[in-house]
Amino acid sequence: MTHLPPALSDWFAARGWQLHPHQRAMLEAAADPATLLIAPTGGGKTLAGFLPSLAEITAAPKAGLHTLYISPLKALAADIRRNLRRPIEEAGLPIRVEDRTGDTGATQRKRQRADPPHILLTTPESLALLLSYEDAPRIFAGVQRVILDEIHALAESKRGDQLMLGLARLQSLSPGLRRVGLSATVEDPPALARFLGGGAQILHADPGPDPDIAMLETEAPPPWAGGGGRYAIPDILEQVRRHRTTLIFHNTRAQAEIFFHHLWLANEDALPIGIHHGSLSREAREKVEAAMAAGALRGVVCTGSLDLGIDWGDVDLVIQVGAPRNVKRLVQRIGRANHRYNAPSRALLVPANRWEVIECQAALEAVRDHRLDGEPRGPGPLDVLCQHILATACAGPFLADDLYTEVITAGPYATLSRADFDDCLNFCATGGYALRAYDRWQRLMQRDGKWQLRDPRAAAVLRQNLGTIIDIETLKVRLKGRMGGIPLGEIEESFAATLTPGDTFLIGGEVVRYENLNELTVEVSRQPGRDPKVAVFNGTKFATSTLLANRILDQLQRPSWPDLPAHTAKWLNLQRQVSRMPEPDRLLCESFPHEGREHLCLYGFAGRNAQQTLGILVTKRMEELRLAPLGFVCTDYATLIWGLEPVTEVGMLFDLAQLREGLETWLAENAVMKRTFRASAIIAGLIERSHQGRRKTGRQATFSSDILYDTLRRFDPDHLMLRITRQEAMRGMVDFGRIEDRLTQVAGRIDLVRLDRVTPLAAPLFLEPGRIPVQGEGRERLAEAAAARLMAAAGLA
Repeated sequence: MTHLPPALSDWFAARGWQLHPHQRAMLEAAADPATLLIAPTGGGKTLAGFLPSLAEITAAPKAGLHTLYISPLKALAADIRRNLRRPIEEAGLPIRVEDRTGDTGATQRKRQRADPPHILLTTPESLALLLSYEDAPRIFAGVQRVILDEIHALAESKRGDQLMLGLARLQSLSPGLRRVGLSATVEDPPALARFLGGGAQILHADPGPDPDIAMLETEAPPPWAGGGGRYAIPDILEQVRRHRTTLIFHNTRAQAEIFFHHLWLANEDALPIGIHHGSLSREAREKVEAAMAAGALRGVVCTGSLDLGIDWGDVDLVIQVGAPRNVKRLVQRIGRANHRYNAPSRALLVPANRWEVIECQAALEAVRDHRLDGEPRGPGPLDVLCQHILATACAGPFLADDLYTEVITAGPYATLSRADFDDCLNFCATGGYALRAYDRWQRLMQRDGKWQLRDPRAAAVLRQNLGTIIDIETLKVRLKGRMGGIPLGEIEESFAATLTPGDTFLIGGEVVRYENLNELTVEVSRQPGRDPKVAVFNGTKFATSTLLANRILDQLQRPSWPDLPAHTAKWLNLQRQVSRMPEPDRLLCESFPHEGREHLCLYGFAGRNAQQTLGILVTKRMEELRLAPLGFVCTDYATLIWGLEPVTEVGMLFDLAQLREGLETWLAENAVMKRTFRASAIIAGLIERSHQGRRKTGRQATFSSDILYDTLRRFDPDHLMLRITRQEAMRGMVDFGRIEDRLTQVAGRIDLVRLDRVTPLAAPLFLEPGRIPVQGEGRERLAEAAAARLMAAAGLA
């Protein structure tokens, strides 16, 4: 067992602190190859991860890197540095701690490579960059431990795949490396332990008290459709008044901006309230973070940028506006309140509409039952592997056999076949069959059996393009003025293209006036007003998880709903009287006329992406069957289709083989594939997002990727990048797997209920935005009828 150095023990004793059992357990497990610690927020899990390192470095201080700490957020690394320095400095420990992220200056980065600190705090992207340098073996030769904080968040994205490949490389450079994973929200600990690798053992801390969580009772009922929760602003403001600091979470950045704007207009008491999300400038985010840490803010409207374990101040209430979509994310957000061990977190849910009332109740019950969701992840993506191969070549020559052996030690790539690895290597070397004639994609060559860069000068451009976060198609926003003006954040390029001088929009909670576009910067001036446009921010739009969808279906089967507000229970009772309730093992379809059109409502409960795909495929089948569909709209729970002919039989619409065939045909020509190809091509290194320090515009990248996509489809349809694109589209934007799972679950038990009017559950879908038209026979018939009426009116019939 590793023991704390006396100086640190004395420092703890002077404050009357004692180590928690899980912190002692981490000291006892210090020599183990890999450990996954699952501990509640506020339980000191990050300190538990560092204690063995503090003890080992103090016991045998020597120059060089001992411990790497990796977090998903740059701000989290900076926060940990501040928190670590206090015990180190006050206990007089001979330990140097530094962070290295995208915000670290070039001079400091250069010095860190020459003289690494004992503990380096960084991100997956910065680690990948460090490993790509020729001196990586020297930098990492003595590293003893790597600590992965919030590992559950990393495991859910390609950043985690990139990180695990980096750890496999680190393990080769330092065979004695020990791994530590830290998390508060884990639905499947053994799966996360396999992701961490190294035969990780799992340590569970005392989970502490259950959170104090409820639905906010509002004076006004939620609307029938829409989002944002504006109806609840008076009630939310009252909660802000009653608490020290309240975090008000939203699911998207645009919703956060709209809500903050109206919250501020209603804030007659001038309570200090801020806004924080990933599209704001670093300066704006740091200003809010500093104010929170100082206890100067009563409320902060935020998004996922504050999901993770940053301890900004005395937060005593979390409010989630809008259905959480994911129980694990909700638990993570709840943990921001009362960030102390054995103190219950307090949270309130605010549904944005009537459907979300049901989802919020299902999420509340899931939290109380300690049930977390998480969709199983597939094998490690090949575009990330391609990037890793190129980065490895930047560091020096390598043998293919050695690299393959190393790669399959990474959890996500444990089942990688040699054939797939060789395909990725061939792609990195030549670009593949259709592109091998072009010099720009001839990047690797073999010499003495080892693979190396064909042109060493290419390393600089490859390093500029490392990373799996696709943040393309955004433009910086600055206040117009001298020296480039004050940075405010960024907006999507597609939104900027719609602006004309004088237009106003929201960013950072204030209304600004668009002045002009100066190269890749949107220049604005302050323009107070109440009716701005709203930037279309590129934040993640989550789909309701399978676990939550299933719990909602179970909830709908209850004989009554005493836990739901009276207005929602009345709505559900009326549905039961008029039609039927959707059931877990059956698929409910309702058919009815409304305003001269025939409607079909499909209650799939498969998440928004899958429900939209279902709308596309079913309307395609309806077109083939001469049912003349005109359009559809969807939510996470249902798809509403309208057309000219009534649907009297639905079995033929849900033949899985025909749906799959229809999907293949649709994907072949659809823009979804081009968008997916573009993202994967950037990650794999086929398309540059930066060249010689200059970042390409979204339009430039799109133009390049569209040409490549069309070329490969025509001349090399089995190209690696097209295979990757199809895999990514199927599990991403299209989410066809959830449709397959749902149809397999119902096993042909599909109920069609024919009614003479709109049903209670279908009614809110008529109010949903985002209607998608269907071009086909129905539109042609409408045009012919309109032409006939026009000619008749002109006396020409």
